[in-house]
Amino acid sequence: MILLSLLFLVAKPAMNDFIGINTHTVQFKPDLYRPVASLIRNYHPVAWDLGDHLTAAPHFPMTENGVSWKELYGTWKAAGYRTEASAQVESIPAKYWTDVPKQAFSYGEAFARYFGPSGENKFLEAVEIGNEPAEFSETLYRSVFENMAKGLRAGDPKLKILPCAINVGKDDKYSKDLASLAGLEKYIDVLNVHTYAFKEYWPTWKRSYPEDPKIVYLKQIQNIIDWRNIHAPGKSIWVTEFGYDSTTKPNKSTGDFKDWKGNTDAEQARYIVRSYLVMSAMDVDRAYLYWFNDEDEPSLHASSGLTRHFQPKPSFHAVAHMRKSLGNLKFLRALVASKDDAYVYEYGPVSGNGDHLLVAWSPTGSGRIVKSMLPKVNGKPVRAERMPMKEGLAEAVPYEIVGGQIKLTLTEDPTYIWIQ
Repeated sequence: MILLSLLFLVAKPAMNDFIGINTHTVQFKPDLYRPVASLIRNYHPVAWDLGDHLTAAPHFPMTENGVSWKELYGTWKAAGYRTEASAQVESIPAKYWTDVPKQAFSYGEAFARYFGPSGENKFLEAVEIGNEPAEFSETLYRSVFENMAKGLRAGDPKLKILPCAINVGKDDKYSKDLASLAGLEKYIDVLNVHTYAFKEYWPTWKRSYPEDPKIVYLKQIQNIIDWRNIHAPGKSIWVTEFGYDSTTKPNKSTGDFKDWKGNTDAEQARYIVRSYLVMSAMDVDRAYLYWFNDEDEPSLHASSGLTRHFQPKPSFHAVAHMRKSLGNLKFLRALVASKDDAYVYEYGPVSGNGDHLLVAWSPTGSGRIVKSMLPKVNGKPVRAERMPMKEGLAEAVPYEIVGGQIKLTLTEDPTYIWIQ
C-alpha cells in the first residue's frame, strides 16, 4: 500500500514551489514553458567548463565551447524561473579525475562564487554534484562529492548542495547507495531521488500508472523518506527525475528498442499530473519532470517531453491547468486514497483562509470510470472541471449534492472541484 504523510514536521510548499521540469541549456525556450513551471533543473556539463580532460580552468561566465552562462541563466532568471543545476561531473570520464582534492575543490569553489545566491548574479539556488555518474565507482564518487562540496561551501555556503541520484541500497548503476556517503551528511542539504514507473524492464521498458502498488515507483521515494527520518531528520527531499514516454511513431524494426512500449499521449498526460499529485502528498518538497521537449522518437526517455518539436502535447495542457488551478495552494490531506476506488486530495491556502480545491480521480491504468460520493468538507462546491488535454476551456463536470456530499463521475483524468 502507498504510504501517505498526513502530518508534517515541515510545512508543505505551495504547488508553484513544488512543480518543476528538467531542461538542457541552449535548447530550453523560457517563454514557451512559463505556463507549466517556474522551477527548472538544468543539466550543466562540467566538461563545458573544464574541457573534456580536465585540462582547463573555469572562466565563468564563458564555457570552453562558447556558451555564456551569464546570458543563459540570466535570461531564465529574468523570465521568473528559479534554477538548480545538475553539475554533470560524469561528463568528464572517471580516468581523468587524477587529483580529486584539487580538481573538485577548485571547481566547486569557483562555481559557487559565480553562480551562488550570495554572489552578484544569484543565478542558482542549488547544485547537484553529478546526475547519474554510472561509470564512477562509489569510492571515486565519494571523493569527488566530498571535495567539490567543500569547495562549494567555501565559495558560497548559501548554495544548497545535493548528491547525485541516490538510493537505499544499490538498486541500479544509475544511483549511488546512501551508505557510501556516510559521514558526509553535513554537506548534503537535499536528498536527490530519480524514479520511473517501470512495470517491466528490458526489452519493453513498459511503464505503469503511478498508483500501481506492484511497482517500486513511489516506494523508492518512501524508502528515502524513511531513511531520512532515521538518519538525517529535517533534510529536504527532491524528486529530480520522473516521467513517461509517448510518441506518434511506430517502433523501430531492429535494435535495442524494437520491443519498447511507450504510453499514449493521453496516458502520459494523466500519469504525469497524477504523479505530481501523489508526490505532493508525500514528504517531498519538489518534483522535477523529465522532460521538457522531445523529437518523437520511439525509445526509452526519447519521447518524454511536454512538447513535441516544441509544440505542446496533451501533457503540456494538463500540467499547465494543474499549475494554474493549484499553484498558490498546498496539499492539505488525503480524504480518500484507495487503489481500488478513488483518490481524493484536498488543497488549500499556504496560510490564512481562502478557497479550497479537491482533486479526485480513478487511480488505475484501466480507463475505469466510477460514480463516487466524495467525503464531506467545509464549504460548498462552486464548479468542477476535468483535466484538459488541449488548449482552451476545461470540460465542466456535472455534480449534485446528496446529504452534504458531492456526487459525480470520476475518470482516470483528475477532476478539480472548487470549494468556497
